[in-house]
Amino acid sequence: MPPNLSRLVIGSTFLLLAAACAPAAETRSAPAAETSSAPARAGRPTEQADLLILGGTVVTMDDGRRVIENGGLAIRDGALVAIDSRAEIEAGWTASEVVEAGSHDLVIPGLINGHGHAAMTLMRGAADDLALMDWLEQYIFPGEAKVVDPDFVRAGTRLAALEMIRSGTTTFVDMYYFADDVAEVVDEVGMRAIVGESLIDLPAPGSPTPADSLAYSRALMERWRDHPRVTPSIAPHAPYTVAPENLLAAAELAREFGMPILIHLAETSDEVDQVEERFGLTPTAHLANIGFLGPDVIGAHAVWLTDDDIEILAAQDVGVVHNPESNLKLASGVMRVGDLFAAGVATGLGTDGPASNNDLDMFGAMLTAPLQQKNVQVDPTATPALQILAMATIEGARALGIADRVGSLEIGKRADVVILDGDAPNLVPRFDPYSHLVYAARGDNVRATIVEGAILFLDGEFRTIDVTATIAAARAQAARVREAVGLPSR
Repeated sequence: MPPNLSRLVIGSTFLLLAAACAPAAETRSAPAAETSSAPARAGRPTEQADLLILGGTVVTMDDGRRVIENGGLAIRDGALVAIDSRAEIEAGWTASEVVEAGSHDLVIPGLINGHGHAAMTLMRGAADDLALMDWLEQYIFPGEAKVVDPDFVRAGTRLAALEMIRSGTTTFVDMYYFADDVAEVVDEVGMRAIVGESLIDLPAPGSPTPADSLAYSRALMERWRDHPRVTPSIAPHAPYTVAPENLLAAAELAREFGMPILIHLAETSDEVDQVEERFGLTPTAHLANIGFLGPDVIGAHAVWLTDDDIEILAAQDVGVVHNPESNLKLASGVMRVGDLFAAGVATGLGTDGPASNNDLDMFGAMLTAPLQQKNVQVDPTATPALQILAMATIEGARALGIADRVGSLEIGKRADVVILDGDAPNLVPRFDPYSHLVYAARGDNVRATIVEGAILFLDGEFRTIDVTATIAAARAQAARVREAVGLPSR
């Protein structure tokens, strides 16, 4: 179903610090997963679920920011049907499969990677330490013209899915070519994604003209518009690479189907200079002026914003996505996160593509974002841990227009859940779960990744991806990239 594009205005909730959470006394003794039904308390009728998660500290990220020690979740038909203490879940529910969270484990909503280019895993490390325009024009665009085809996109997206599932990402936003192949991989591996076909005024892989990209996007939307986990969209590259008439054609198509619109927005000072020279306006003001902006637009980066730009984004209910690691690596600048939150702009978090980050670990993005903001503002209280975790979960979902379905652990929402190993040395001891999740946790602390109630990864085992075949296919494609980009053989 198309996403609910309404967004809630962000209040002062993010400025509140959560109460400290003391670690549980017992250690993990139960097996990671059992296939028998959960025990039920004698004399009390029980309901049947498909999956129970029992134990651990449940960090809901709901409006009340509830944290439930020794909690439990019941999942049925892909949705959360009960969230309570472990004792209450055990007493009221049985299921054919049970995942035991250790007493110190953290149970959180699945992380939402709000911006990226998944198939570019295959270009990871192919061109580093360059300015964005040099990186794009000398290496990425020429290399893509030579190697990007459906096989490349499938191999790269499957590799990205492997990395994201392993590190707790359940939903991602993708802007790339051959988006139908991206969608098929998402469907196959069980993740959730907004998948946009890129549109640019230059000849692009699979689409020599913008008209070809529009036709491809129409077919994409017709095929995937009713999928429970894949949301098709269109992704005009940026205001400086797409003419106004093509930007409007893309927006009109997306709005015909009720789908989101993805775009890079005000990423660099060069972009601002180019747009101001051509149109006499900032990129944000230019998009507003032509009627492009709206609550269905998701703007990636949003670094070079004026006060007026921020007011425009708030008034138009545009969602934006912060990509701190790629912005730092490419020296693109620093998003005004605090000002965006203060203005009520829904702001999510992303990794950007793995050719400019160079990983897809959202825990890395969660750590980098506040450290950057605190130093730029010379204020250690800026962007506290709770606010950053919200950007990777519920506020990220609001920025994408999908907060009615994901982003928090609440009854009725889809069951996208991640469990972290609380016995990992870097997570011991624990006083505050928000602090741990932002400042201490790493992707390799993830024990389980669950999407729509289906276990994709549990204690080292991937259930939907053939790891050996995925790695082999990626390495085979890497030989093509090496030749296309002109890298020496090693």
